[in-house]
Amino acid sequence: MGLLEGRQGLIFGIANHRSYAWHIAQALISEGAGCAFTSLPDERMQERLHDAVAKLDVKDPWVALCDAGKDEDLDRVFSSYADSFERLDFVVHSIAFADKTYLAPGNFVDTPRKEFLQAIDISAYTLVGMAQRARAQMAKGGGGSILSMSYYGAEKVVPGYNVMGVAKATLECSTRYLASDLGADKIRVNAISGGPLRTLAASGIAGFTSILKGVPERAPLRRNVEGSDVGGAAVYLLSDLSSGVTGETLHVDCGFSVSAM
Repeated sequence: MGLLEGRQGLIFGIANHRSYAWHIAQALISEGAGCAFTSLPDERMQERLHDAVAKLDVKDPWVALCDAGKDEDLDRVFSSYADSFERLDFVVHSIAFADKTYLAPGNFVDTPRKEFLQAIDISAYTLVGMAQRARAQMAKGGGGSILSMSYYGAEKVVPGYNVMGVAKATLECSTRYLASDLGADKIRVNAISGGPLRTLAASGIAGFTSILKGVPERAPLRRNVEGSDVGGAAVYLLSDLSSGVTGETLHVDCGFSVSAM
């Protein structure tokens, strides 16, 4: 029997089969979990989502359209999910957005107010919004686990990561405060700080190829992270193996973050 046999949850953020969220879903399903999915209400993104889920070999997948930047969309998704499933054991938040105009080295200082706040809203506040709506159903089932995706640019300057780094720092701090608020309901909240992976989102960061080339030179494991590395860590954080872990940001980056030089 798998570590997540009988567990059911929601995954936000699969853009294609290279997404971290896809690798997480693959790992969760392999351990017996049932996964429901969301897609941006955009025809192209819906096609990508369905193609990616097909590669997971999920029969008749549950998919809801959701622009997480809209409260009414989050309300509708969690209400619809509650009507369809008795349990909500986990939520995976793997969404982020920043205007790529300002994701280039030296451009952070020029970030306008609107774009700055938009990055924080989509990349960080949405985690709070999802936790608000997941709380009652998770508590009803005896607890649950919420997981988000971050990156080392939240802690140190990564050229070109810019406002996304500020947003991820907000995400990591929100993880700790949510863990404090939701612990009484036996809901754990953690984040994974994954190493660079060639995803659709990463393509908008100028100099990303250089980042990929530089990691194996400094990381103790002498390689870049793979999607399966993060998938395995997600199984740990969403299963009872991590029953005493909450409010943490787990680095899954082949050790890159521990190296000073």
